[in-house]
Amino acid sequence: MQQRPVPRSRKTSSADSDRREAVQSLSRALSLLQALSESDEGLTLTELSRTAGLPPSTTHRLLTTLHGQRFVRFEHRSKLWQVGVQAFVVGNAFVRTRDLVAIARPYMRRLMEDCGETVNLYVLSDDEAVCMAQIESRQSMRAISGPGGRVKLHMSGAGKALLACLPELEVERIAGRKGLQRSTEKTLVTLPVLKTELRTIRARGFAVDDEEYAPGLRCVAAPLLDERGKPLAALSLSGTAGRVCSERLAALGAQVMAASRATALELGGRASFT
Repeated sequence: MQQRPVPRSRKTSSADSDRREAVQSLSRALSLLQALSESDEGLTLTELSRTAGLPPSTTHRLLTTLHGQRFVRFEHRSKLWQVGVQAFVVGNAFVRTRDLVAIARPYMRRLMEDCGETVNLYVLSDDEAVCMAQIESRQSMRAISGPGGRVKLHMSGAGKALLACLPELEVERIAGRKGLQRSTEKTLVTLPVLKTELRTIRARGFAVDDEEYAPGLRCVAAPLLDERGKPLAALSLSGTAGRVCSERLAALGAQVMAASRATALELGGRASFT
């Protein structure tokens, strides 16, 4: 004897429908916020409706709800909708809580396993590169510095990757303040040569320290950019010149860039140079 399916109650069906509508409304509201975040001046109701693919009445209803929570604001004079202060508050909470080292470490470890070289994370501090974390290779080698160590920007892979993200006037200021001291015969010690190198780094996407800090040591580095294209940090791998040889530079550069991009994107940043 075939058993008849138990009919769902009207109450259950109504609850399911309400949940679907709530999820749909949330998705639509977020799409409006996304559209506003990509506009410098703001958007009219008609422009928002067209961008989000929603009827004007639905768009206005969602905007009114967001306005009540201060996630959007309405400029009466220009008739433009803009991102509100509460969206900034929420976004700023993410900035406060994102942990650069904790997020970067899994990518650093994977990069070390893939390339076989020591991987380092550097940040810009007082016009120098400071090592924040390091995943050591199983190989016998010399690293530029361990966590907490500082290196000059112009003579290290990570430092040059960070410099390549900065405006030319800022590079000139740092060079004037810190100087371009020589560490080896390959160190870049003149501003024109350094600027040429930085243009190459921006075009190629990664920096190379070709025994410029220490004889016999090479580094390959790429920057992590924040949401504005400013340098958050730089990932570098370092090894002996014999292992980090010219034939491997392109492949190692691609690996470092991929790890840097993945880390930057998880941090809410950008994937490459502007």
